[in-house]
Amino acid sequence: MATDPAEGSAARQDGTDREDAATRSFADAVVEAERIIRTAPHVKTDQDLAEGLDYLAGSIKASLHMVGAYQRDHPFFASSTGPYTKLGLDNPDTLYFHAYIRDDAEYVVTGRRGTTADLSFQVMNGDYSPAKSPDSLTAFDDRELDIAEDGTFRLRFGPPKQDAGPGYVALAPGSAMLIVREVFSDWENERRGEIRIHRADTLGTSPQPVPSDRMARRYEIAGKMLVSRIRTFLAFPEWHYLQLPVNTLTEPRPTPGGLATQFSSVGHYDLDDDEVMVITAPAADRSVAPYQGFQLGSMWYISLDYINHQTSLTADQARVDEDGRIRYVVSERDPGLANWIERTGHRRGYLQFRWQRLTRDLTPQDGPTVEVVPFGDLPRVLPFYESQRVGEREWAERIAARQTAVAKRMLG
Repeated sequence: MATDPAEGSAARQDGTDREDAATRSFADAVVEAERIIRTAPHVKTDQDLAEGLDYLAGSIKASLHMVGAYQRDHPFFASSTGPYTKLGLDNPDTLYFHAYIRDDAEYVVTGRRGTTADLSFQVMNGDYSPAKSPDSLTAFDDRELDIAEDGTFRLRFGPPKQDAGPGYVALAPGSAMLIVREVFSDWENERRGEIRIHRADTLGTSPQPVPSDRMARRYEIAGKMLVSRIRTFLAFPEWHYLQLPVNTLTEPRPTPGGLATQFSSVGHYDLDDDEVMVITAPAADRSVAPYQGFQLGSMWYISLDYINHQTSLTADQARVDEDGRIRYVVSERDPGLANWIERTGHRRGYLQFRWQRLTRDLTPQDGPTVEVVPFGDLPRVLPFYESQRVGEREWAERIAARQTAVAKRMLG
């Protein structure tokens, strides 16, 4: 194939070409990731593909960010996932942070507890792959912290040692990542906290400059991470969701991955536009589960748009019926009800309940029941139908509250 002489001249002038470009491996990975997106088995419509390409954009951003955050000697907490870098059926109610660590060094975590429903810590021995999930080595929530009257706390993570003192968490061999989750139940009124990390013996020092060959290596690693990320979270639902009968939910069970005080109930749905899924669950006793949340996910295994649509509800956001139960209405059509969970054009998707900061194990009686009915049958099957009704103005206020709360949370 003939080459434009002008293009070749431009490449020589800046000292790069296709063969020695630092970003070549990453560019190739982006092409491969797009191929995986386009050939995913659930891609049937333009909406499916458009959402996949948007998911790819967020994954590109996240992969570059994750590689840059790989600073085990001068660590910092990076945002693991969020509204624009979604991953792994992200919880709309959670702020996720992570820092990379090594098992032979000591790290100091300091912060101030906010007023959110839950704050938890987890140490993992690696990252997710298409073949397996990493092991959880340690997991606990803020009840294990010694929190001062002003909300401040201090933790140390490091190799096992005698007489380490209070607030010291021994790192198991292979410890590689510290994950922090801060979970909101009342989006409007709860306040996020503060958190920082440093390595005990490097505070006050500076990392060495990164040479160009290491920057090229970062692009290469980011490309591998990108492809693995896309493959992994297309495979993950096959393990935990799609083998279940459609339009059902499991009994509450410990969440896979080792989260010590979290239970979940999961499923997947497939509904016509004139069909409605009514999910009934007890509103959790706050002394048992301070956090209870429900959400939908797309076939990309990420949350639906929870900022501009009501695709999730916490117990604080839901309208509880007189019998102490929450009845969620999963529907494409607007039923004019407070607990409408919007499908936003997604005929198929994932269903997820989470209960966190538990004081006891949950039983089947604590979990959901599911019924699929014609849209027109809602007044008949909902025992408190009239008290659940909302008008257009109230619905707009609910959406505005979501938009405002997320904007405030992200800047808090």
